[in-house]
Amino acid sequence: MAARQPLYERIEKQLRRRMADAADGDAFPSEPRLAEEFGVSRMTVRAALAGLERDGLLERVPGRGSFVRKAAAARPVGTLLSFHDQALALGATPRSRVLQAALRPATPAEAAALYPAAPDEGATVVAISRVRLFGDLPVAIEHAAFPAALASLLTADLETGSLHNALRRMGLRPTLGSSVLTARTADDDAPELDVSPTTAMLVETRSITDQHGAPLEYTVSSYVAHRYALQVDFSVARHERP
Repeated sequence: MAARQPLYERIEKQLRRRMADAADGDAFPSEPRLAEEFGVSRMTVRAALAGLERDGLLERVPGRGSFVRKAAAARPVGTLLSFHDQALALGATPRSRVLQAALRPATPAEAAALYPAAPDEGATVVAISRVRLFGDLPVAIEHAAFPAALASLLTADLETGSLHNALRRMGLRPTLGSSVLTARTADDDAPELDVSPTTAMLVETRSITDQHGAPLEYTVSSYVAHRYALQVDFSVARHERP
């Protein structure tokens, strides 16, 4: 005779079916409310919710409550697609909250990427830092740097517009790019992203050149891992036996 399924697993299955009909960002009942609904202890409810959190289907925001999360938005790494255009492709409204927009001295990494012919500690860049959102959901912290000659970017619509579209209007076409992927925790960025400081972040450090092969952009984007994903397609190297 098969062992009876634990109570918390049965509750988890019911909650998963309920979440299938919910939209991303919908409020989810609290532990006390679910405990009352199912007639169980909060400990049992907590065990049921643990699987949903582990799979990225439920997000708890301190002080705000719990929210339904659908699968993380995935961008193919081999495709140069701006955050703005990806949001529109997913049916979301692209928004940004500006943290900094100014001319400032370049960091060593920015100088090496944007002024490779003569990296100089005194180089200046157009620095634009923003929280990137799908609608009201914060997805990433983005620190972008451009050559100082593109200072007119500071007059672009930095909250609802696309910087890549602004570059195209200037006759510059983002054409080729390369990225390095790393990871970290949210730490000091947590309040801006409505996550805990220990939340996993996917970090993409990206360099882009224009249609002439000239350096155009150096950007470090830190994505909330359970809200955003990068899809990697690859081939398997053949191993030739000697």
